[in-house]
Amino acid sequence: MTTFYIEQFGCRATQADAAAIERQLRDRGFAAANESASADVVIVNTCTVTAAADAQAREAIRKLHARNPAARVIATGCYAQRAPEELAALPGVSWVVGNSHKPEIPWLMDSMAGAAGDSAGGFVAASALGEEKFSLLHGPAKILTGNIFEQRALLAAPVMGGEGNHTRPVVKIQDGCNSRCAYCVIPFVRGRSRSLEPGQVIEEIAQLSAAGYREIVLSGINLGTYGRDLSPRVGLIDLLRRILDETGVERLRISSIEPMDVTEELIALFAASERMAQHFHMPLQSGCDRVLAAMHRWYRAEHYARRVELIRERLPHAGIGADVIAGFPGETDAEHAETVVFIERLPFSYLHVFSYSKRPGTRAAEVANQVAAPVVKNRARELRALGEEKAREFRRSQVGRELRVLTLRDERGSADSTPALSSNYLRVGVRGKFAANEWVEVTVGETDGLIGEPALSTLLSGYR
Repeated sequence: MTTFYIEQFGCRATQADAAAIERQLRDRGFAAANESASADVVIVNTCTVTAAADAQAREAIRKLHARNPAARVIATGCYAQRAPEELAALPGVSWVVGNSHKPEIPWLMDSMAGAAGDSAGGFVAASALGEEKFSLLHGPAKILTGNIFEQRALLAAPVMGGEGNHTRPVVKIQDGCNSRCAYCVIPFVRGRSRSLEPGQVIEEIAQLSAAGYREIVLSGINLGTYGRDLSPRVGLIDLLRRILDETGVERLRISSIEPMDVTEELIALFAASERMAQHFHMPLQSGCDRVLAAMHRWYRAEHYARRVELIRERLPHAGIGADVIAGFPGETDAEHAETVVFIERLPFSYLHVFSYSKRPGTRAAEVANQVAAPVVKNRARELRALGEEKAREFRRSQVGRELRVLTLRDERGSADSTPALSSNYLRVGVRGKFAANEWVEVTVGETDGLIGEPALSTLLSGYR
């Protein structure tokens, strides 16, 4: 029996792709290996959002090949779509499969197992697979890729690993992006926005809820555009209402959503239901209007600030996070300072800071006045320090509050506390040992490490 192992990099969308591929391969009778060193085939699912992500993928493939020279490596994902020849040149890579053809990996594995048998080399000849499948076919590794904008399939399966380690499944309901932000390569490697049919979303969440999962996270590349490609058209708010009405999910969380998609109606829905996690992650990127315009972002700083104010008005304790890019081409010291001041005055609970990384094919990569690397590094360091201070302020604001938290698996094996997550994305250590995936009512105590003391009702319920 052919065994496989999936090495995963990147965002929740790529994780969902990998989960879907794993489900399909298991359904076809392939067996998942416990580690790459013992697998017949290793599928490396890559990211290309930054140059560092590219380098990480290349280094991982080299190490995989060194540990298991007999394994056949299939490199796939966003890097494989953007620059397949770079991956094809690496030792050990047998196939490079772009996102445009990622749904065909199970078919490729079927063909390999059925036609190659135990012959040397393992993979069936390209002619046996049908050459019309390929847009590029050359070199030591075979390349299977094509026009990503023709892709209509949406790979989707719950991601059961990662954050929370099997306690908070992530369901991808949307893929691709129709925007063209100047710094971002993702639309060119993931294609047009496309959505999972509402019925499929409802069915998946209902099954997960029935299986005992209490919190489910909805994810996508551009989540706010969900349903705009469907006929009849469906809005994200319509889908959220259906999920609340038609499934038993106890807490529903949405991942990153663009600020202009955070409407008063959406905020009102969150405020009206305790089952909606009070947590918004809205990419900011810059607090300077000129830089936002150069980035081809479709809002300005005060538009963003108003969204934050609306959230605070209806949900005063909501967690609010943001992505910020340091050192975008042409950004001056004064414009960086403008972003810092803008962030300082808003009630963020955390920041994700990214140093600008030139991505081939994007508008920003062609700009002449790139910011010097040491300057980018210093600006990123300043923003991260600000993000840490914002996180401390948010944690301090929660001390003394009573929260309902969901316990997570304790990977560190703490002797006296259990990790848990609140509706507003606050991580606490619950004093005592509790099973994962259980609700616990706590009073938030210490600011250093945020220890939550279980309420008496929790202790009496027997979760000790």
